[in-house]
Amino acid sequence: MAGSEIDKEQDYVADLYARLDAMREEAAERLVTGRNREAAAVWRAEVARLEAVEQGLCFGRLDMHDGRRVYIGRLGLFQDEGGEPLLVDWRVPVAQAFYTATAIAPEGVRRRRRITTRGRIVVALDDEVLNPDDAGDDGLVGEAALLAAVTVERTGRMRDIVTTLQAEQDRIIRHETDGVLVVQGGPGTGKTAVALHRVAYLLYTRPHLRTRGVLVVGPSRLFLDYIGQVLPGLGENSVVTATITDLRPDVEVSRVDPPGIVELKGEAVMAERLAAAVRSRVRAPEHVVDVVFEQEVLRLDPRECGRAMRKAVQTGLPHNQARLVFQREIVDVLVGRLIEEMEAVVLTETGEALDGGSPDGRLGEADLRALAAAGVVIDHDTEPKTMLDEVDRAGLRDAMLADTGVQAALDALWPELTAEDVVSDLLGERTDGWSAADVPLLDEAAGLIGQGGGRATFGHVVVDEAQELSEMAWRMLMRRCPTRSMTIVGDLAQTGNPAGASSWDRVLRPQVRDRWRLARLTVNYRTPAEIMAATADLLAVHHPGTPPTRSVRSTGEPPWRIGTARADLVTTIAELVAAHTDGQLGIIAPGSLIEPLAAASSLAVPPDLTGKAVLLTPEQAKGLEFDSVLIADPAGILGAAPHGHNDLYVAMTRATRRLGVVHPGEPPAELSSLRELTSR
Repeated sequence: MAGSEIDKEQDYVADLYARLDAMREEAAERLVTGRNREAAAVWRAEVARLEAVEQGLCFGRLDMHDGRRVYIGRLGLFQDEGGEPLLVDWRVPVAQAFYTATAIAPEGVRRRRRITTRGRIVVALDDEVLNPDDAGDDGLVGEAALLAAVTVERTGRMRDIVTTLQAEQDRIIRHETDGVLVVQGGPGTGKTAVALHRVAYLLYTRPHLRTRGVLVVGPSRLFLDYIGQVLPGLGENSVVTATITDLRPDVEVSRVDPPGIVELKGEAVMAERLAAAVRSRVRAPEHVVDVVFEQEVLRLDPRECGRAMRKAVQTGLPHNQARLVFQREIVDVLVGRLIEEMEAVVLTETGEALDGGSPDGRLGEADLRALAAAGVVIDHDTEPKTMLDEVDRAGLRDAMLADTGVQAALDALWPELTAEDVVSDLLGERTDGWSAADVPLLDEAAGLIGQGGGRATFGHVVVDEAQELSEMAWRMLMRRCPTRSMTIVGDLAQTGNPAGASSWDRVLRPQVRDRWRLARLTVNYRTPAEIMAATADLLAVHHPGTPPTRSVRSTGEPPWRIGTARADLVTTIAELVAAHTDGQLGIIAPGSLIEPLAAASSLAVPPDLTGKAVLLTPEQAKGLEFDSVLIADPAGILGAAPHGHNDLYVAMTRATRRLGVVHPGEPPAELSSLRELTSR
């Protein structure tokens, strides 16, 4: 590219940064002079947004057939208030052609220019002239920039792909469904990046989501840290990220369930069992119930209890709130009965009893105690009293509700519950800690009894590695998204959780019926063709009919394997790690090998994603990528869990360049076709 063109673009980019700096100064001044907390919060968010777009502010230009020239970047910039656009936000409609125009369908674009900057300096330009006569177009937009992005050395932090989005990715990002959008895609297709860019797009096109909130759910804190820079780089800082267990910070996860128990606890039928367990704690009496209040014995008929229980249930309130309705109904009955007994003593104007009571014509001692407990004082010396007014009745009701004896009698019929008690009783477990599989059960129980009143809800929820969620976890998420507006990304061939999904329809239809749509990503931008070819046997055995995704590139480096004695496995891996110098290396091993490998290779546990070598289990590796991957003991991975074949598939598809396997003894049949090295 001629230097003069770079110079011209440098001048333009410099003007853009000058405008950005002016906006930053204004936002900082408004933040300082803000008159109230709300205004300060708005300007603080604006300062953060403008700071986040420093790198790669402008990355493209469209030259249209009608003579227009459109610069594209991370946010919109204008000459002044209401002036001409200097830079258009990548999310506006006019920018879409930057990602979707091809030689076959140019969409009015004559030339597409990609602008590469380092800091504020333009370092390279890449022009594509879209010629309709180019029949060889394969649909890849900006192939040179795309391949440069996917082959750059990994840093342990995910980058955004706003400059290299491909047409099938862009269509999903801009999908206009109001319900649940499921994005199914194999390894390396950009599912996570698409989901995050869709969040940025939705926040731009649906401003109400900024007040309703967006939640991004990932499989682990490790993964959420890995993707943590993407949305800020797109100018969005207001999104909440969490794992499923993070959504219940009050629950301490301190143990791991065996796979069979995980599967059992994840089944949707557990919701019915929990509901039945809560209902069973309401005990309708078969015989008369005696309630003692201030030494007065009041009798409750079973039919009266039944009516009060039915009325409480009909409110539709959770168990603990409905309990209060039941208590009020029963106490009303008891107060009425007590007043009847009190007023059965009718006094003459001279204070004489006509129908019982104390010999001197006054209320009995028990009656006076009950009234005193309610704050009602009867003074026969000044004014005989034959009936209680509504204020007195209210005082009696309050006194009964506060009486420990009355409460004990009512609790025996309708007790107050905690989620922990409900789940423990159902599972027959008493423990000081909980497993991750217990968290959705505790959340379900909390909803049934009304214990989760402070639960936050969101206008849109994104779920990454969604195939890992159990049916109970889906119920938990749906309670946090009343609008059922979701973006779900995953790959059913990578399900590792014994309670995870085998069908999107099975987990979603009970929650949203037909308000979900499926979109597919088919092109693998990360994993070389040689590695994907090596997964063919694994897919053929365990997922027949599921072809490997189509890789856009080849490295010429086929995956390899090395056999070793089991006693030498850890040493062999340590030597390979020590010899590695080219890019970031991911070592993926069964959980049982993590500690020995960490000790032998001086690797961090838990893993440090910014290290040159990172040690992980297949579960921890989900959604991550490395320049090279070394798999330790593939047979151990296959046998460690019911879906071990999926875990091995995950491990094999994390590399952008090279894949190696070290196996003690003979390799698993699924890997026997890999090239065997006779020396290291």
